[in-house]
Amino acid sequence: MIADYHLHSRFSADSSEEPRRIIERAAALGMRSLCFTDHQDFDYAYDELDFTLDYDAYFKTLSALREEYSGKIDVRIGVETGLEPHLSARLGEFVKKRPYDFVIGSTHLINGVDPYYPEYFAGVTDREAFLRYFDYALESFKTCADFDVYGHLDYIVRYAPEKDKNYSYAAFSDVIDEILKTLIESGKGIELNTGGLTRGMANPNPCPEVVARYRELGGEIITVGSDAHKSEDIGAEFDLARDILLRSGFEYYTVFKDRKPEFIKL
Repeated sequence: MIADYHLHSRFSADSSEEPRRIIERAAALGMRSLCFTDHQDFDYAYDELDFTLDYDAYFKTLSALREEYSGKIDVRIGVETGLEPHLSARLGEFVKKRPYDFVIGSTHLINGVDPYYPEYFAGVTDREAFLRYFDYALESFKTCADFDVYGHLDYIVRYAPEKDKNYSYAAFSDVIDEILKTLIESGKGIELNTGGLTRGMANPNPCPEVVARYRELGGEIITVGSDAHKSEDIGAEFDLARDILLRSGFEYYTVFKDRKPEFIKL
């Protein structure tokens, strides 16, 4: 089964799942490897959650589990960082503190506002809200370079008042193409994140048209992740993810070890 490279455990503020349960579930599904990617979001201004990763405890716990499960499943240690232009130096220093296998760069805050909350969409159309998100992502890429793939590219649609009713690749092709070209030119990949499907959306993030366009533009690096915050969601909709990749022209998907891509035949 395709390896899950976007997973959250109790080391993320929005999950209470034990890492061991995640590993056991992935092994039961027949995965040969998995990668934990718990959150690190600096300057998160919402008091109810603290997305500061305790990387010492994180590495101690996961390193022990990696040793324990050696020979059964390859446990890799990654992180999901929140990209913001003013955090470039801070993120670079953070990533260098520990030998991560894999770094996802995601846009979780736009000028300090989390689109999970309705305030982000207040007083603007969905189109305006989406464009603000995409423009901010582009600005982040120009300054934040220390990541391997960009996470859930169009995940903004998960939280829009009308979800993806007012969204399509065609409607935002200019800015999405610029994002994809920027990532490809800088040697970065994207992920196919099935979390949108488990959250009631019709499509993963990004939608299949964006995945196909990424391949058409020459993109080769693409990981697959469930964005699971509980063990039962690991590998969710991965059969569909595989079909999307094959229809888009991919023969391989990507995993990472020591920040280096490895290509696995689908």
